[in-house]
Amino acid sequence: MRAGIALGSNLGDRNAILIEAISHLRDLHEGGEFLASSLHETWPMNCPDGSPLFLNAVVELETSLDPLILLRQLQSLEMASGRPEYRGINEPRTLDLDLLYCDEVILNLPELKLPHPRITERSFVLAPLAEIRPHLQLPGWSHRCEEYLFYIRNKESYYVTH
Repeated sequence: MRAGIALGSNLGDRNAILIEAISHLRDLHEGGEFLASSLHETWPMNCPDGSPLFLNAVVELETSLDPLILLRQLQSLEMASGRPEYRGINEPRTLDLDLLYCDEVILNLPELKLPHPRITERSFVLAPLAEIRPHLQLPGWSHRCEEYLFYIRNKESYYVTH
């Protein structure tokens, strides 16, 4: 199954943290093409005042892991990077990993919703995702990824540089 994962960091050596996280995600990859976007620097969205800028990326990998098991693997990677188990909402973090989708799987569980319900509202996710999968159209979407990115960028931009 193809799984999309968003990565973000706004504490510490953001670049090194994301490169290391991508390396760990590559270890979960089970064959086929491993896709990784470039790093995108973005303004913090809905974060406390004074929060540092984010670096964001998206990867897509092949896995046979159940989505909930994959989610637990992602949470373990976050903890290993120094992310505290409990923190305030949208507080700065060393590493944030969000499972965006797993092929055509639709889940609506308390701990995991797939596809991620806010992908189309977040340019910091859409831009790196559109870089690697511009024509992606997930279950429940009426448009392709690149079209959602066009719409959201015309509303508001969270990008420091374009």
